[in-house]
Amino acid sequence: MTFSIVGRCAETGQIGIAISSSSIAVGARCPWLRAGVGAVSTQNITLPALGQETLNAMERGLEVEAALEKALGNDSFSAYRQVTALDNQGNAAHFSGSETLGCHNAVTGIQCVGAGNMLADQAVIATLVDTFENTKGSLGDRLIAAMQAAVAAGGEAGPVHSAALKIVDSVSWQVVDLRVDWADEDPIAVLAKLWEDYKPQMQDYITRALDPTSAPSYGVPGDE
Repeated sequence: MTFSIVGRCAETGQIGIAISSSSIAVGARCPWLRAGVGAVSTQNITLPALGQETLNAMERGLEVEAALEKALGNDSFSAYRQVTALDNQGNAAHFSGSETLGCHNAVTGIQCVGAGNMLADQAVIATLVDTFENTKGSLGDRLIAAMQAAVAAGGEAGPVHSAALKIVDSVSWQVVDLRVDWADEDPIAVLAKLWEDYKPQMQDYITRALDPTSAPSYGVPGDE
């Protein structure tokens, strides 16, 4: 039903999540990120609160594994959850409960962690992580490449309908928040196109927020 990759760029310190699902609007429920803290993907039978609670525990100083355990300890239905977490140094943790759906897997890599359920094959997640580790370029490029490789390796057992890409940096808000809430076919390809269109403008939007006097104009109504 869902697979995702949570990764950190060692050069920039950016942390991001790319995720896809057979369900609608996966980006609204599953990926949770906080600048300076880390990122969490809560999936399978999703409890969005696990993302917030894990990040809260990490922000209070718990290591990533302890933070994830604490959040899951407050959930009476943790057996139904699949969760991955990465802190702001790239340390990872993951959990797949006994009721995780279908063929599932979770793999920790170098500054990344991937997981999925209802997969065509367990090797999909190994491909996801290996591609992230070995792809050059920006964090967004690496996350998208990993998702595309996972699809090529078989992806989910059924059709995928939504996808999302989210990244945090040194500012308090998400510098990338791109979502495909529903596509009849290949939402990851749609997401990849969104990323290619957004990537050249990403820094400009950060500049606009921090120093409007230095911001470029795009010539749209009201944009002077």
